[in-house]
Amino acid sequence: MGAPRAGTGLLYSNPLAGPADVAGWVAEGPLGLASHDGALELSGSLDDEEFGDHAHWTFWCPEEFPDGIRISWDFLPLAEPGLAMLFFSAVGHEGRDLFSASLVPRTGYYPQYHSGDIDALHVSYFRHKYESERAFRTCNLRKSAGFELVAQGADPLPPTEDAVDFYRMDVVKDGPRVAFSINGLTLFEWSDPSDKVLGGGRIGFRQMAPLRAAYRNLTVEKI
Repeated sequence: MGAPRAGTGLLYSNPLAGPADVAGWVAEGPLGLASHDGALELSGSLDDEEFGDHAHWTFWCPEEFPDGIRISWDFLPLAEPGLAMLFFSAVGHEGRDLFSASLVPRTGYYPQYHSGDIDALHVSYFRHKYESERAFRTCNLRKSAGFELVAQGADPLPPTEDAVDFYRMDVVKDGPRVAFSINGLTLFEWSDPSDKVLGGGRIGFRQMAPLRAAYRNLTVEKI
């Protein structure tokens, strides 16, 4: 589900009010879907203690977006530990479509995304999976393939017991420039100095189990 709005900068909007709103999305890995008070609850469907790194998943929006966009969504952590992430500017190597049959099949296992045959940027936030992440909380921007950490900022998101409402997440991708903010607070800005600046592509949510989180009001705007 998602509707562009003619005559404005809005390229895509999705209320993410429940599983029906993501019927056309592409799940890679053991994703669980549910409704949560008018929002979409995402979780893992496998026990991470038993399945380890294979218990995590990625969930792609089927739309392909140009460069020069603002991606915004509401996020509410429901149960931790875990980690949340957004992929953007995601394409297959050599400009192939992200869902091309010529790419190696992906199952939600993280190395397939950061060191496989796709190129993407990804921002990780609510990094509460491991004790070291909870002790010093940051938001990280990585460029792949290659798993290169290119920018980092403080993460203001609280533990789930202190999160009383949704937080508005915002990513700007405009040529070499990437900026990330939460509730209007800029956490980092980065300009890619390389000669391999990523452009348009697809976006996708990712979580590390056993995190449960709710999402709503996804928009993608041309800037």
